[in-house]
Amino acid sequence: MKNAMWKRAGVALSATAVIVGVAGCQDDGGDKKAADKPAKAQAQGPEDTSKVIQTAYKKTSAAKSAKVRMTMEMPAAAGGGGTLEMTGVQGWDPAVMDITYKGAMLDGGDGTGPKEMRMIMRDNVMYMDMGAAQAAEMDGKRWMKMDLKALTDAAGGGDKGLGKSMTGGLENMNQDPAQQLALLLQSPDLKHVGAEKVDGVETQHYKGTLTLDQMLAANKSFEAFSEEERTKMVEGVKKAGVTAYDTQVWVGEDGYPVRMDVGVKTKEGSMKMAAHYSDYGTKSDVQAPPAKDTVDFMEMLQEMGQG
Repeated sequence: MKNAMWKRAGVALSATAVIVGVAGCQDDGGDKKAADKPAKAQAQGPEDTSKVIQTAYKKTSAAKSAKVRMTMEMPAAAGGGGTLEMTGVQGWDPAVMDITYKGAMLDGGDGTGPKEMRMIMRDNVMYMDMGAAQAAEMDGKRWMKMDLKALTDAAGGGDKGLGKSMTGGLENMNQDPAQQLALLLQSPDLKHVGAEKVDGVETQHYKGTLTLDQMLAANKSFEAFSEEERTKMVEGVKKAGVTAYDTQVWVGEDGYPVRMDVGVKTKEGSMKMAAHYSDYGTKSDVQAPPAKDTVDFMEMLQEMGQG
């Protein structure tokens, strides 16, 4: 199999991890008794600012799905960098997705990569459309199937090491954009920026920043790990050069986020993600491709190992 194909699969996996919020915090969003007032009706003092974000958290969680349009920018030092665009439908109860990727990052470096790639996820299984050219090398099967449970088991099971880490990631996948709002609520400098129009919608703009230590402290999923495991994971994050986590959100008059920007600062530069949401509660009837059109990623790895 060409290296280009592996690279495109890796890009899609990385982007998928971002969009489903694998690294998001597991906070409950703060005070559940906050009044469900639209953003425009709130006074913009610190207490009311928190209430707006709390309300957006609750409403977004209850919606369970939305249409999404996202742009992700990687610094040039991180594997060549570039921009990746994603559009489609995301559901978080249950966790499903039907997303189309576009951007130069999909190219494997030889100029033969597809201009876009579709990715489907449901029942903890991801399917990536690798394109007609790659299908010709896989007996006409253009969809690569990646069973996340099988990958977890292959990594050592769900109770130790990498397997445990992956299991935690699978549990965290059932998330929605509200998890970023929950993290934003932990910011000591959460503030209201002002009124702005986004995508033709009147919104109120909020932002906050967390240092690496504050972000790790707010991430409840770390409680599942031993002190030694947490120490190693934190050391790994610091070695990667992550220093801060910035979040901005634009909340519409109906209380739903219209846009959410996330920036992760690293020693290589900043990774930026800008997500635009609409049609909350939209139908997310995601169907897997026919089995006859899929090739199993784990089986491919096993065949390579035997060779």
